[in-house]
Amino acid sequence: MGQEERVFAAQKPIASERYGQVRQESERLCRPLAIEDYVIQTTTEASPAKWHLAHTSWFFETFLLTPYLPDYRAFHPQFSRLFNSYYDSVGVQWPRTRRGELSRPTVAEVYQYRAHVDRAMGELLAHWPESAEAAQRFEIGLQHEQQHQELILTDLKCNLGLNPLAPAYDKLPEPPEGEPAPLEWIAYDGGPVTIGMSGEGFAFDNERPAHTTWLQDFRLASRPVTNGEYRAFVEDGGYERPEWWLADGWSTLQRENWRAPLYWRYQDGQWFEFTLGGLHPLADNLPVCHVSYYEADAYARWAGRRLPTEQEWEAAAGSVAIVGNFRESGYLHPQPAPPGELPIQLFGDVWEWTASAYTAYPGYRREGGALGEYNGKFMCNQLVARGGSCVTPQEHIRVSYRNFFYPADRWQFLGIRLAEWA
Repeated sequence: MGQEERVFAAQKPIASERYGQVRQESERLCRPLAIEDYVIQTTTEASPAKWHLAHTSWFFETFLLTPYLPDYRAFHPQFSRLFNSYYDSVGVQWPRTRRGELSRPTVAEVYQYRAHVDRAMGELLAHWPESAEAAQRFEIGLQHEQQHQELILTDLKCNLGLNPLAPAYDKLPEPPEGEPAPLEWIAYDGGPVTIGMSGEGFAFDNERPAHTTWLQDFRLASRPVTNGEYRAFVEDGGYERPEWWLADGWSTLQRENWRAPLYWRYQDGQWFEFTLGGLHPLADNLPVCHVSYYEADAYARWAGRRLPTEQEWEAAAGSVAIVGNFRESGYLHPQPAPPGELPIQLFGDVWEWTASAYTAYPGYRREGGALGEYNGKFMCNQLVARGGSCVTPQEHIRVSYRNFFYPADRWQFLGIRLAEWA
């Protein structure tokens, strides 16, 4: 038995408890839902909640139970097709764009599927194989489910936000009133810095290996851009003036008829914002969110600044504690920047767009087999966002964590932090 297998064997009771906590959290997030809420899909990006619950079970069934639990019997032979997301080497998938067309399996059957997988996982954990690969797959499975917990909330917001009734997912705490911390500029010296995950601890393959890169002197804004600051851009004709926009961004704006961030609504001479708690007057003191890279870049140009690179962001975040407004706070929406050690809100509240393309680090080695499709095959035409958001589990975030989105994506809690050359 190797070191990794021995460590896992010694921690089996903890692993079993953690598995149960993660799985139960996914179901807890769905308790406020009506049956109808589980099924709808309003855009390609926003999968139904029912699909998320089933897909995370499919992941454990496909990558752990089928290869490692003797005599395991799949819950349903067609679920491997219905709930595979994008793993082409595993088999064919039901089209992502059509996940909301399936009334069957029912929500009740999906919960039965989850219970079936959980019972089998309990048996597997009780008779754990001496396999480093199995231990790695188990950890990836938990991290994967936490990613889908975040997606359950962002996708529900997208699906509910299209409804003219603006229904609330749940009653949420009221955000604090008052002005956010003032925006200041923090200077960082250039030179060689180490970026990426090194040493022990879990990280996805796209966070490794740690490597040295060179930075020029730069300054970083002490907090994200607020609704009030972004509203000034909107009211200055920001969406009508092509001089601020990248060519692709201006084309997208025209095609999609963007006039403001995704969930802003202009009614009776006033701006409102749809949140998971329903429709509320736009709060100027909160960080702006649900903006595309194109909008973030256009705002930065209008403000006479730029977006940071992911290397600059990570260099700044390396000395900051990973605390902030994460899902555990219960707000499920960005909150005002609090006073405190600068920079503020590098973690939580909003994913922060960077100007960096999502590409492989020097020395990157893609994982073998089907799990190699998890990150590596998306390293094209996407940009990196950092820091987590108000619906990200806090334990899921690391300084090195790299999220990635297409530049037109807006459905995630994506926000803006400005940078400038020193």
